[in-house]
Amino acid sequence: MNQSAEIICVGTELLLGDIVNGNAQYLSQQLASLGIAHHYQTVVGDNPTRIKQAVAIACERAQLIIFTGGLGPTPDDLTLATLADFFDTALSERSEIVADLEEKFARRGRSLSPTSRKQALIPDGADILPNPVGTAPGVIWEPRKGLCLMTFPGVPWEMKTMWTATAVPYLCASGWANGVIHSQMLKFWGLGETTLAEKVQAFLSAENPTVATYALGGEVKLRISAKAASIAAANELIVPVADEIRRVTATACYGVDAETMAEVVGRQLMARSQTLSVAESCTGGGLGQLLTATPGSSSYFWGGIISYDNRVKQGLLGVEASVLETHGAVSLEVAEAMAVGVRDRLGTDWGISITGIAGPGGGSAQKPVGLVYVGLATAGKTRTKKYLFGESLTRAQIRQRSALSALDWLRTELLREK
Repeated sequence: MNQSAEIICVGTELLLGDIVNGNAQYLSQQLASLGIAHHYQTVVGDNPTRIKQAVAIACERAQLIIFTGGLGPTPDDLTLATLADFFDTALSERSEIVADLEEKFARRGRSLSPTSRKQALIPDGADILPNPVGTAPGVIWEPRKGLCLMTFPGVPWEMKTMWTATAVPYLCASGWANGVIHSQMLKFWGLGETTLAEKVQAFLSAENPTVATYALGGEVKLRISAKAASIAAANELIVPVADEIRRVTATACYGVDAETMAEVVGRQLMARSQTLSVAESCTGGGLGQLLTATPGSSSYFWGGIISYDNRVKQGLLGVEASVLETHGAVSLEVAEAMAVGVRDRLGTDWGISITGIAGPGGGSAQKPVGLVYVGLATAGKTRTKKYLFGESLTRAQIRQRSALSALDWLRTELLREK
């Protein structure tokens, strides 16, 4: 069955940004796991006219339409009534839903109110999609040949439970499930999206697997997606492409899927039985936070010093006052001294330092906001690197990119030591 699905999420709160639309993300992933093509998503407010407009458009381009939201008892819960009106179908009360609602309300020591009883009204000819963890059921309905509708509450826990318990078995039994659409995400740092796209240009026009790039927060991701009978078969298509992309991008690819930079660096350090300490100024502990977010990081990360004030740089890290006076706290010389100082005092194999101007104030023509120096010290060798992240970034963005860039530099140095 070579057909496609569309997701329509109903709720004015989604349009206003009061609620993040995690339901669409979940359903997208689920459709991919079933191999069901999915090309469009729509978010529409609690307005019958606009819901009908969205349905009319979806009916022209999809055969499976999945709705979330608008199934509750309140006046703005309009999904089923609007769908029934759109397809010129009556709503009828289902006795089995009434019985289920009465039982659920009785367990709470309450009686079923007329307002809540509204949830027992579903379009004639529709099958009930049970809700075992909430009150509002959904429907599985084929209002006309070649078109299937599924409705779910907007409450994520209820929607996910109903999807797993009823929708997935139905889709599999009805022939909708068609293998899987499986993806692998390669993650890059220090390589712009345009540069990456140029390097992998030969893969971007492929059909199976498909390859696409995404940029977010200084990181670039490259998604490789394949449709196949199983995840194993999809991986057989993905792996050769991923290997070739890694080859042409050299060390710029730092990880895959949910891997973090800190996890990757941690594995490298553990494989070498080496340890790390950090000295931070402008990042204020952000680098240490990234490292300690990984379980087991105590085996390689020994600690850090937040040397925000120059007196701490001098007293705890051993940065000489003359160096600070001559070059300033934000300088290659100070970054070098900080890295050496933290490594020596904590007795680790590696020491990383970060000093910079995160803004929004404090910059100058010679040292603008976004200027950051990173120091990297190991036995007999200390290096420094200058970064210009730009004044257009926020303070938080500069701090985050500083910490991740420092980790990425250590990652590439560890790769060279193999």
